[in-house]
Amino acid sequence: MRSNRGHSEPFGQVPAFEDGDVKLFESRAITQYLAHTYADKGTDLIIKDPKKMATVAVWIEVESQKFDPVCSKLAWELAYKPMFGLTTDDAVVEENEKKLEEVLDVYESRLSKSKYLGGDCFTLPDLHHLPVVRYLMGTKAKRLFDARPHVCAWVADIQSRPAWVKTTTS
Repeated sequence: MRSNRGHSEPFGQVPAFEDGDVKLFESRAITQYLAHTYADKGTDLIIKDPKKMATVAVWIEVESQKFDPVCSKLAWELAYKPMFGLTTDDAVVEENEKKLEEVLDVYESRLSKSKYLGGDCFTLPDLHHLPVVRYLMGTKAKRLFDARPHVCAWVADIQSRPAWVKTTTS
């Protein structure tokens, strides 16, 4: 396996990933491939029951279509711009905080019924939240997560997973 920082993927973006003759781009596709290919290593992120798998698939889509676009804008404004000495656009922050509140209200409802988004075990949709959540927890947007007890507990849980802690402290 190797990560390829070149232009082997059609849009010229990273991450690009190669495992033998398999060449992938898009982080969610990469994590799905890894979860299936190396299911016997580490945490099993694959749900074999079709009904439960369908629920996991729904939350993978929710993360990519509802959560990530809003949170990526907030992370840019609240975490990255200050790192680069750029000025935060308060109007963009306000607009996206409102959108995030709506998403987190749905998450709060879901997480009041199950420990994780896909069910009672940690799966890919939970994993996919970690990168942007990491940055938002260091910003004023953290209060939006903290205001929802089930969301707050879920964030604490997924961020405390040993593999994530090792990844972020190395």
